[in-house]
Amino acid sequence: MMKSFVFACVSLSMLSLPLATMGVEKDLPNAVRMGSGAMTFDTVPGWGLRPDGNSAIGPCHGGVVVDEVGNVYTSSQAGVFVFSPDGSVVQSYLGGDYTNLHDIEIRKEGEHEFIYGARNQAAEGIKFNAHSGEVVLRLPLPEEAGLGKVKFSPTAITVAANGDIYLSNGYATNHIFKYDKDGKYLMHFGTKGNGMKEFNTAHGMTLDTRYEPARLLICDRNHQPKGRLLHYSLEGEFIEEVITGLGMPTSVAVQGDFVSVPDLHGRLVVLNKTNTIVAVLGHNPDPGKGRSYNIPQAQWVEGVFSGTHGSYWDADGNLYVQDWNVAGRIMKLVRVR
Repeated sequence: MMKSFVFACVSLSMLSLPLATMGVEKDLPNAVRMGSGAMTFDTVPGWGLRPDGNSAIGPCHGGVVVDEVGNVYTSSQAGVFVFSPDGSVVQSYLGGDYTNLHDIEIRKEGEHEFIYGARNQAAEGIKFNAHSGEVVLRLPLPEEAGLGKVKFSPTAITVAANGDIYLSNGYATNHIFKYDKDGKYLMHFGTKGNGMKEFNTAHGMTLDTRYEPARLLICDRNHQPKGRLLHYSLEGEFIEEVITGLGMPTSVAVQGDFVSVPDLHGRLVVLNKTNTIVAVLGHNPDPGKGRSYNIPQAQWVEGVFSGTHGSYWDADGNLYVQDWNVAGRIMKLVRVR
């Protein structure tokens, strides 16, 4: 059955205007170079702002993905906003099913692309067509898991090559639920704790395609003494502790041999195939402004992150980064070749 959805198109006539024509460019800071070696990037000042110079997305606590033509999707409190590569809003899905997607993934299935989302406040996973907004699947707490009436507050979602879906209950029990492509419950694994094979907030997750067979790469955000990444098989078996000492890793995105890992303290680290840190981006030296949601746009500093929460690579190796932020901050980092 087709689900109802709210779909909002944004006029390109205004949003395609250069910021300079709206009297904004003179106020933009200079680009900032960051990183090292092959992982060197330049910021794009003003990317993602409206023509009036304000954030286009509003309060955000979400993720970022890029579709096959290079458009950038980011989730916020209001819904999902779609940007062209130059930073103009070209589409949006607002209200209702599209609000408060804490984590998102994108997958091409047949002729269509779909957004998978973890909605912690709505207590569900969701799947919708990336280009029409049609909701095609919902993932509730499965009664078949036999857990009773536990809190369900999903924080991360990812999808295997065969369509199996993994949904992490990271803000509650820390179980990771596995469903088939049609949403049928298959199994769950994991438990809350601070041990080697436990999750102290299984906050972010993706499919780690650097390995054959692919495996789950999971952010154990609040592990003590510092956050870490873990590998699990697609059958829910513990493989290894990948790296520790990461602060509060919130999400992971893989491209080729590299992984981007936002840290809520206000930085993003890039790992190579050996899971060694090869670059640190946007490090915030102020402990009062790293890990802080309440940084208004007037206090943003170019090239310095605050509550770094989501990231994604485009086909050219550029990075898009979202801060957990009261005003709604998304940034483009252009790879320096």
